[in-house]
This record gives sequence, C-alpha cells and structure tokens, in this order.
Amino acid sequence: MAKRVSVDRWLFTVTMLLVFVGLVMVFSASAVMARERFGSEYAFLSKQLVWAVTGLMAMVVTMRVDYRRYKHPAIVFSLMGVTTLLLISVFFLDRSHNTHRWIHAGGFSFQPSELAKPVLILFLAYFLESRAKTIDDVRNTLLPAAAPVLVFLGLIVMQPDLGTAIACAGIVVCILYVAGMRMRYFAYAFGASLLPLYLLIFHVAWRRDRILAFLNPYADRQKTGFHIIQSLIAVGTGGVTGMGLMEGKQKLFYLPEPHTDFIFAVTAEELGLVGAMFVVALFAIFLWRGMRASWRTEDVFGRYLAVGITSMVVLQAFINMSVVLGMMPTKGIPLPLVSYGGSSLFVTLACVGVLLNITKQAE
Repeated sequence: MAKRVSVDRWLFTVTMLLVFVGLVMVFSASAVMARERFGSEYAFLSKQLVWAVTGLMAMVVTMRVDYRRYKHPAIVFSLMGVTTLLLISVFFLDRSHNTHRWIHAGGFSFQPSELAKPVLILFLAYFLESRAKTIDDVRNTLLPAAAPVLVFLGLIVMQPDLGTAIACAGIVVCILYVAGMRMRYFAYAFGASLLPLYLLIFHVAWRRDRILAFLNPYADRQKTGFHIIQSLIAVGTGGVTGMGLMEGKQKLFYLPEPHTDFIFAVTAEELGLVGAMFVVALFAIFLWRGMRASWRTEDVFGRYLAVGITSMVVLQAFINMSVVLGMMPTKGIPLPLVSYGGSSLFVTLACVGVLLNITKQAE
C-alpha cells in the first residue's frame, strides 16, 4: 500500500496556534476600547473571528489544490491585472485615516496591498522558473521581472504606505537571492533606491518625525516619541511572567493601536517574556519549516513560492516586533496571523495553505 503523504504538521500546528493566540490577544487588547466605541467588548473580536473562520476555510481549500495549477499564464496575469486595478481604484474612494488603502463593503474592509504580496510572489515564481540559468540577464530577465514590481511598489507608496512597500521589496529580494541573482545587482538596486527613500522619508514631515523619534523618542514624549515610549513601557512592565491576561494597563488608551500594530507589546505586558518568546518561537518554527519545504522540493516554481510565502510572513513579523521593541522606526505593519485585520489574516492563511500543499508535494 502506498504511503499517504500529509502536509507538514509542524507548520499546520504553528499556524493554528498563532491564529488562536491572535484571537485571544485581539480580545484582550481591544475589549475596553470596543466597549467605549461600539458598546460591546466583542466588536473587534467578532469581526476577527469571522475573518479567521473564512481564512481557515481558504487555507483548507488551497491546501488541497495542487500548487502547480497556479502555474498558468491566464491565472498569473489575471491576478496581476485585478490587483493593479484594485490598487488604482482605492484612489477614487473616500480616504480612511488620511490614506487611500482600503476598500469598504458593508461593515468590512479590504486592503488591496495585502493581495499585492502573494500576487508578486506568484508572478516572480512563474516568471523566474524558466530563467534560472539566465537570472543575471538584465535585458531579458531582470528588467521584465522588475517592471511589475516597481509598478506595484509605486502604487502602494502613493497610498501612502511605505512600510508595506518595503515589506514587498524585502520579499522580492528573498526570491531573487534564492533564484541566484548576483550580489552586485542587489547593490545596484540598493544604490538606486537611496535617493527615492531619502525623498520619501526626509521630505515628508511625518515620516521624518518618525525617524527622529526612533533616534531619540524622549525628545518629544507627548507627540512623535509617544508610540515608542508607550510600547517600551508595556514591554518592560511585563517582566518575565507578565501581569496576567486582560490585566495590562498600557492598552487602556495609552498604547496607540494596541490590537493592531502594537499587539506584540500587549502580549509582552500581559504574558511577559515567556509569552513573547513563545510567539517568537512560533515564527522561528514557521521559518524553519517553510525553508525546509523550499529545500526539499525539486520543483523550481514550488521552491520560489515557498521562499516567497515564508519570507512574507516572517519578514512582517520581524518588522512588527522590531518596531515594538524600538529597534526600527514606527511602521504600520501588522503581526501576521496575530494582529487585528481581516484582509491580512485572510490572505496570509490562504497563502499558508499553498505552502502546506508544497510541503505535501515535497515529502
């Protein structure tokens, strides 16, 4: 009898644990705020639960579909076109939080930039698979690969959402590195990005303030440095074992966005170093198993997909945690699978399903 090959149980278990931790911490971080705003402490949790259930359903579906079916030009370029239209359409909709990032429908909202990440991964995996031996061909490989990436990054920056654009660029770098692109081309790309980054950061007042706050948050405790200071207070207050679930104080209108960008700070305050390191360990295992899948698969397309999805999750987690710990300037990057945010949770779970299918095929 043939051996039945199952998906990577480590990866599946880690994903489920992160979703569970996320639901618990979203409720803990948002209950008081939700009661003040909407009259029910379950307002944010109920929405997150709906997205978690639909996301897990999507994960089960993509987990069962052979990932090689996505390797079709009709699928790849249709998704590229739809994503481009969505990224453009947000500029014609009402602003939310002074940005053009969301498409609102009923009581829910969707962020097209979240879809841009997996679509870029799919495009690069499809495009680079047949060009593994000509990866350093500037005219026929690098420029055609870079053009759609630059279009997506430009549209995301214009929303404006520089943090997500940087995360997308990091994912692209990981895929190109695994594809074998020479280091000198990374150096050229980095050099070419310096002037645009300088203009986007130091010629935009609120971004410049974030950099200055990162360098010295105590220079302006009540304004530019407020986010980082409150986050560090939350992390330091937690100690080793934490203040206890639901017992955190910084989330009570001190810590900005405690259920989204700074949910890791709430976790550290309430569950302490033990709880924070547990979350870090889960992402470390995710990195290990995701990269293991890329190493074990003999299919180049599957290898690039696995690297892209793994880097998408782990890079965002690294950026989010670094911001919370004051190691990076403040950015609006959620903690994958944990932070409140439906589009991020749904898209990430669907992508994890694809990664799980790759692990199934790689065994």
